Amino acid sequence: MMLEIALDADEEWDSSRSWEPLVRSAAEAAVAESAFPQLISSERPIELSVRLTKDEEVRALNARWRGKDKATNVLSFPMAGEADFQAATVAGPEILLGDIALAHGVCAAEAADKGLSVEDHATHLIVHGTLHLLGHDHHDNADAEDMEAREVRALARLGLGNPYEAAP
Repeated sequence: MMLEIALDADEEWDSSRSWEPLVRSAAEAAVAESAFPQLISSERPIELSVRLTKDEEVRALNARWRGKDKATNVLSFPMAGEADFQAATVAGPEILLGDIALAHGVCAAEAADKGLSVEDHATHLIVHGTLHLLGHDHHDNADAEDMEAREVRALARLGLGNPYEAAP
């Protein structure tokens, strides 16, 4: 897969860490477990934009685009649809999956609550966000169960455990 990643990380996100490999592996695992795994073998470039930012920025985005004036862990803004994914094997321009934004404070607090590293929790959130960009959602129980199962399989590909199991 020719995955092009535009990554921007604020200083809150440990600048000594290279986030690009984590984002790439999480996004590739999500694509592999999505309803469109054929994107893995696409000759067309697939582009993903990821912003690792502050809670305040995610709160502003959430208020503007979703009408919810609060920070959340991850936001996804899809730019492509099923027709684009189905046509991925046909020569053409790059497919712009969309944008993902992660809020550092929310992510770090959730990671601490779950006894996880920020990196492992961020990996889960990138998988979750990428699945949203690929048309998966959790509006009803059936969709939520399907998306959760895809997340668990994608994380297993990366050697990470099921984030939905209760900690011992």
